[in-house]
Amino acid sequence: MFRGVATVSLDSKSRLVVPARYRDAFLVEGEGRVVVTADPTRCLLLYPLPEWEPLEKRLVRELSDFNPRTRGLKQLLVGYAHDIEMDGAGRILLPPMLKKFADLDKSAVLVGQGSRLELWNEARWESKIDQMQGFSEGEALPAELEGFTL
Repeated sequence: MFRGVATVSLDSKSRLVVPARYRDAFLVEGEGRVVVTADPTRCLLLYPLPEWEPLEKRLVRELSDFNPRTRGLKQLLVGYAHDIEMDGAGRILLPPMLKKFADLDKSAVLVGQGSRLELWNEARWESKIDQMQGFSEGEALPAELEGFTL
């Protein structure tokens, strides 16, 4: 289970050093095998391989190729997916195409989301945080959150 937010660095070879608290989950759940893919919000999604496989099957089976929006989503999520082996130092080598897609540079942010991590460009994440604060300033909550208390 992934939760929390961590600022991380990419080295000159585009390797992400996975923080120890997340690294252990990747090692236990996926034996260090990670699937990294693109998300429509211009971040990257990192899944332990066993978490990704059922999701990928569902995407392929259930999303219609005849609907341009669902086909585009499938092309993004499945098409950009890369299987990556974490190295002995707990690093993940990000493919250049994915690094460019998410506009990642030296500093980035990892955000735990339960079964996956999101990897964000730091400035884009800060902007997203600013947008999310609107909920506490009287903006109507999505219907799914009605009756949900923290």
